[in-house]
Parts: sequence; structure tokens; C-alpha cells
Amino acid sequence: MSTMKYHKPIVIAIVMVLFTINVHAQNNRRDRIKALKVAFITERLALTSEEAQRFWPIYNVHDDRIFELRKVELSRIKKEIRYSNFDSITEEKAVDILDRISEIEKLIFEEEQKLIRGLSKIISAKKIILLKKAEDDFNRELLKRLREQRSQRPFRKRN
Repeated sequence: MSTMKYHKPIVIAIVMVLFTINVHAQNNRRDRIKALKVAFITERLALTSEEAQRFWPIYNVHDDRIFELRKVELSRIKKEIRYSNFDSITEEKAVDILDRISEIEKLIFEEEQKLIRGLSKIISAKKIILLKKAEDDFNRELLKRLREQRSQRPFRKRN
């Protein structure tokens, strides 16, 4: 009998406990989410120790780059749109914004392709597909937990 069967319930329990912890600081929150994601993906992919040693450095670089593109670059554009008077945006400015969004989306796609190429030297294609599913499942579960936490808090205005 595999030791993975015995570790699986423990990993799941740890992940669920960590999900319920209320996090206040933004950097601390990102670190905790990242730790949860690592545990979740490791469990889902059943990475061997050799695979994990080679997998995580590649994945972490990718994850940090995607975070930078989505959360920083796209957020900057969204804020620019949100805080400007939309009716006063010229067609030229709108085209510029669309071009910038398209460029970021292109970079995200290129990062995804780079990840697949890098990981295909380490894990099977089937595990790479499983990784994509695990990321989606993790994000869905995270959003569910965040919604639950927000629904339990009194209403407060967001800036």
C-alpha cells in the first residue's frame, strides 16, 4: 500500500485548515495563498520528490510573472479606466488602452507556453493538463472561501 494514501488526508486537512485562517496583511495574504496553492497542486499532481525539486522553481517563476502581469499591469489599466471620466476618453486613448491590454494578454499566453515547454521536460503531458485543472479547482475553491468570508462580515465600503 502506498504511503501517498496516508498522506493525502493529512494534506487535505492542512489545506482546509489553512483556508479558514483569516488573513489581514496583503503580502502575508499572498504568501499564505501561495503556500495553499503549493500544497493543493502537490497533492493533486502527486509529484515525486525528484519531480517536485525540478517542477517548483519553474512553476514559481511562471506564477510570479503571471501575478505581475495580471495583478499589477492589468490592475493599473483597470484603475486608469475606473478613475477617469469614461465619457471624456478619446478614441485614440481607448485604442491605446486596448493595445496595452492585448499586449499583456499576449505576454500571459507566451508565459503559459513557456511553462508548458519547461514542464514537459519534467512531467508528463497528462500531469501538465492535471496542473491546469488543479489551478482552476484551486482558484474556484479560493473564490468560494473568500465569498463565504465576505458574506460573514458586516458591509463596508470598498475604496
